[in-house]
Amino acid sequence: MSEIAVDVAGDGGARQGGAPGELADRLEAHRAELTGYCYRMLGSAFEAEDAVQETMVRAWRSYARFEGRSSLRSWLYRIATNVCLDLLKGSRRRARPMDLASPSSVDTPVGNGLPEATWIGPVPDGRVLAEAADPAEAAVARESIRLAFVSALQRLAPRQRAVLILREVLSWSASEVAELLGSSVAAVNSALQRARATLAVDEAPAAPPLDDAQQALLKRYVDAFERFDMEALTALLHEDSTLSMPPYALWLRGREDIVRWMRGPGRGCEGSHLVPLTANGRPAFGQYRAGGEPWAIQVIETAGGRITALQSFLDTERLFPLFGLPMRWPDPSGGGSGEPVPGS
Repeated sequence: MSEIAVDVAGDGGARQGGAPGELADRLEAHRAELTGYCYRMLGSAFEAEDAVQETMVRAWRSYARFEGRSSLRSWLYRIATNVCLDLLKGSRRRARPMDLASPSSVDTPVGNGLPEATWIGPVPDGRVLAEAADPAEAAVARESIRLAFVSALQRLAPRQRAVLILREVLSWSASEVAELLGSSVAAVNSALQRARATLAVDEAPAAPPLDDAQQALLKRYVDAFERFDMEALTALLHEDSTLSMPPYALWLRGREDIVRWMRGPGRGCEGSHLVPLTANGRPAFGQYRAGGEPWAIQVIETAGGRITALQSFLDTERLFPLFGLPMRWPDPSGGGSGEPVPGS
């Protein structure tokens, strides 16, 4: 039984006209793109999945009143937008550590972790990127889930955020967005203009799909990190590279400080094993410390043949299951069988 059918079982939703299984399949076909939309709106993979599930349940329950006045996809986006706008009422915006304070020094105490609701969180590509036949559309989709872009979106008022995503990322027309929001075309265009002005400083060229050189860079990074070879790691980092570690506010800028951190407070990462992933349209890794302890989801940014950002998210209890990773790795050195041990 589908997730939708499970959630509405017993509440009368299945009594709507038509075949319940067919309707559930039609709704489920839109889950990935709706999750991507809600993730951009909310900045949290967990909130996005909750919002999409609420969208699906509302659609299931009210399908008899839909009457096909618009496409099913447009109708679902209207419901998802309303769910997100409701969730954003009164909430503080999520951010990255570098959005909140100046860079720290290596000697700065780590301090206490801040609540999960403070941070933009990572998301697996497969949860939010629907298949796109057009390579250009796929590139736009990857860029629009980049952590820096999602963080910038959070600076916009919620309705401006929806307008910009629908117009710039999903390529909806102004009239389509106006209909969805119950607004006018002029109001939509005005909101888009204001949103573009706010985000202008955050625009960046689209990153191409990983080529051989980038793959080689990542292979060298894994080798240097797992051997804990700081000289090799230094050679891979851009001089202005950053290191961040939510839920902690502390973050570092500059390869010298990053390497000093790794040799000091970060020494516990020696002996780690990295499992390749993709997150936020970027290469990523699940990091297990020596002994198989899950430690972080690393999201890597690269440019010009160097690593420009190491973004480590330490909420392993929630994030490792999200990325399909086991809660223990038997051989962090990468030797032996390499078979994961399922978490309890």
